[in-house]
Amino acid sequence: MDLDLAEFALNHALKLGAKYADVRLETTRTNEFILKNGIPQMAGFDRVQGMGIKINSGGCFGFVSTNELEKEKIKEVIEKAMKVTSAACRITEPAVMSEEPVETADYEVKQKVNLEDLSPKEKLNVLFDIEKSIASTKIDVPGRFFSMADFYTEKYFINSEGTKILSKIPRVDLWYFLTINDNGKTAQRYWQYGDAGGFDKITNRNFPELLKNEILKADENLKKGIKPPKDKIDIVVGPQVTGIMVHESVGHPYEADRILGREAAQAGETFIKQDMLNTRIGSNAVNIFDDPTIEESFGHYLYDDDGVKARKRHLMKNGIINEFLHNRNTAATMNTKSNGASRATGFDREAIVRMANTYVAPGEHSEEELIEGVKHGIFMKNFMEWNIDDKRLNAKYTGAESYIIENGKIGEPVFAPIIEISTPVLWGAVDATAKNMEYHSGTCGKAEPMQAIPVWFGGPSMRIRNITLGNKE
Repeated sequence: MDLDLAEFALNHALKLGAKYADVRLETTRTNEFILKNGIPQMAGFDRVQGMGIKINSGGCFGFVSTNELEKEKIKEVIEKAMKVTSAACRITEPAVMSEEPVETADYEVKQKVNLEDLSPKEKLNVLFDIEKSIASTKIDVPGRFFSMADFYTEKYFINSEGTKILSKIPRVDLWYFLTINDNGKTAQRYWQYGDAGGFDKITNRNFPELLKNEILKADENLKKGIKPPKDKIDIVVGPQVTGIMVHESVGHPYEADRILGREAAQAGETFIKQDMLNTRIGSNAVNIFDDPTIEESFGHYLYDDDGVKARKRHLMKNGIINEFLHNRNTAATMNTKSNGASRATGFDREAIVRMANTYVAPGEHSEEELIEGVKHGIFMKNFMEWNIDDKRLNAKYTGAESYIIENGKIGEPVFAPIIEISTPVLWGAVDATAKNMEYHSGTCGKAEPMQAIPVWFGGPSMRIRNITLGNKE
């Protein structure tokens, strides 16, 4: 990248009278491979480069982007953006930003196996190996969809306050969707694994063995699974279920832009209000964090797209709402400081409030001890599907690999148990967390145009007391 172009754009915006400006110059290289029912579908090899420019013109914020990186084109889009933004100030809210330290940094996530060192054929063979492993089970899996991708993003951020951040982050992910059939009765299983780093992150997970075991467990559940109990029970959920619960019912509703109503027409609203800080919403056993600084995580970054240094955010502290996710604008609106939660999927998207790696903190128990403490209940190791309302208040989680618990011991498989629960009831009913910490990855969607961004979510197994399961019938 020609970093001088970012300096040129910044200086031109200031010359035209911008009270504030920042520039994100980005290049992303992407390789993607898809295998459907054993047949390669398509491969994508892409390189995208461009510049996003945020300005304060006339007291209001504006954003413009371009992939035409000639100086005259850059001047042209900035001049147009200045005029449009100034005119829009008559109908939009004034620009406010929290005061933050000036930062200078240059960092890179290292790769043990460089993404550029493998041929497309070598990468695609990973998916073929998974296909062979599933076939070896002799189980009827009529739907087999695998997508694997690697990305390398180089980003240069500068602003008119003097901050300059250069980052280089490689990422890899593998996503699958499987349908298992037994005489017309079907079950589905999907999941995604992703990390920041090189291709070794893919090979180290041993996907052929991992998905073979998933198929075997899903088939057993499909053939032998009994109906879930209908009375009030205790539930132990595995780390994957904990992860989706914390992402959907805590991470999203704690986004400050959503709390301010700015996502209502796109990604939805939230039942959380600004004055609910320091309000109890969970049990003492619940501590929830969001931390972009976790090394080699899918949601990793050290500085956000406002140029603010990232830090660990303590969203729920011993069951009490402790802080929201903020960018500089929402922080100023709520009279606080940014906690580095501003992210954009690319140069052509405005940076907004986003999660990074959201998780429930581990406790002191083993998973076995949580199960031993249940007289009558179920163990939901992972899930088949989920949904949640647009206020993030009422949610549904349908189990995949699940089992009966009787007198502290795992029993028969249970087919598709359903947890239907409100967010306060869920977190208030957690009485213990285990120490078997896991992180899982997702591509989190938000905004319009859509911004699908890499994240981790996770935690340990949790025990949830006195819950009535939903009814699938």
